[in-house]
Amino acid sequence: MQFSLWLALAGAGALISFTPGAGAINTMSNSLNAGFRRSIWGILGQQAALVVHVLIVALGVGVLVASSPLAFNVIRYAGAAYLVYLGIRQFLSKPTVAQEQAATLRNEPAWSIFRRGFWVNLLNPKAIVFFLAFTPQFIRPDQPLFTQYAVLTATIVVIDILVMWFFFAAAARSFQRFTNTERGQMVLSRVFGVLFVGVGILLALIH
Repeated sequence: MQFSLWLALAGAGALISFTPGAGAINTMSNSLNAGFRRSIWGILGQQAALVVHVLIVALGVGVLVASSPLAFNVIRYAGAAYLVYLGIRQFLSKPTVAQEQAATLRNEPAWSIFRRGFWVNLLNPKAIVFFLAFTPQFIRPDQPLFTQYAVLTATIVVIDILVMWFFFAAAARSFQRFTNTERGQMVLSRVFGVLFVGVGILLALIH
């Protein structure tokens, strides 16, 4: 991949990562509940799903999903339902005192955080459709495809990790003082719960 083309890819990848979505909301929620450092597990889960999306597109399966209304709708509604489920669970979660919070939320298994991030990103069929439109701009058919897809995937993943961890997760730390009180925890749980539900509804309604 030419350097000028890679710069364009990096710029587009940064713009995509800074656009708020389900991944950003999940990252901020994890940072608040599990802590800034442990939020990386959710981010890595999201990147694993991103790699799966790129592989689907690269293998041509994305064309089938995008051209099949039934397959697209099944995945779309499944993703929307999962986000709504996460939002309702967050909204209804009960506040805990600081000691309990440190002993429970911050000790959530890394695999659990990773898995949640993975499903939040994987169950978003619009990512497949997006990559179907996005990747051809940076792939040249006359060049080795594996190398090009590897560079594209690595670039997007690295940029997204940096943006999610050092922007969205770090920004959530400014709200940390609210989690030290039951009222503050309740307010934040309601806010993030509503955001999750809102993203899920938008995913179901926007075509």
